[in-house]
Amino acid sequence: MAAAIRPNGLRRRLRDGHAAFGIFATEFFTPGFCQIAANAGAEFVLFDMEHGGVGIDTLKAQFAFARGTGVAPLVRVPGLAYHLIAPVLDAGAFGIMVPMLETPEQAEKLASWCRYRPEGVRGLGFGAGHDDYTRGDVVAKAKAENERTLVIALVETATGIANVDAIAAVPGIDVVWLGHFDLTDSMGITGQFERPEFDAAVEKLVDAATRHGKAAGFLATSIDMARAWRKKGFRCISYGSDVGLLQGALGEGIAALRAGEG
Repeated sequence: MAAAIRPNGLRRRLRDGHAAFGIFATEFFTPGFCQIAANAGAEFVLFDMEHGGVGIDTLKAQFAFARGTGVAPLVRVPGLAYHLIAPVLDAGAFGIMVPMLETPEQAEKLASWCRYRPEGVRGLGFGAGHDDYTRGDVVAKAKAENERTLVIALVETATGIANVDAIAAVPGIDVVWLGHFDLTDSMGITGQFERPEFDAAVEKLVDAATRHGKAAGFLATSIDMARAWRKKGFRCISYGSDVGLLQGALGEGIAALRAGEG
């Protein structure tokens, strides 16, 4: 008997209204990374092709290393294009994030490309990484993978915020993620997160996600920041990145050691 498609506990958790926490991976792609993240309590690892430059072969290995850890391997692809999304899903990603989503039409394309018919138009190809190289009923597999795949719309421009309610309303979009740095840059207030117009944009995104039963997502770089954004209503939170966490902890430790030498 063919093995069942591995489920995505992260998607279930978010759909049930709970919070979930994970980490961005931009640089460190060792065999033990997903297991280390799981042991730390992470529910997802979001591998970054957009800014990290990781390739498909490395990702495919990471998806294999993630098996049995309980961690959902997600990927931010560089842009909205079918040929950037489909191979990553076939390699075994449990979810896709696309940057610079600005319209409901773009969100509809994203959701459609991530799922098989009747929910989408993803191309059929089985006995590969995404179904653990198993045989079996492809119709049942397609249905199970449609249920497993998490779809994240990264909203990070003024145009995206203007359309965020319509984006969040698109069936098949699971998470509306705020790209805060790019958003301020798009608004002409780069890095000015205390501005009232930024606060208004954040509130609009959270309200839209909540109204349509979707999770709001955010990348926080400290405990205090994560707690603050959790209070704002964000439920899918990445606690920093591999580079940021190592560099921050190492820098703090070395600074303390040097201070002691004085």
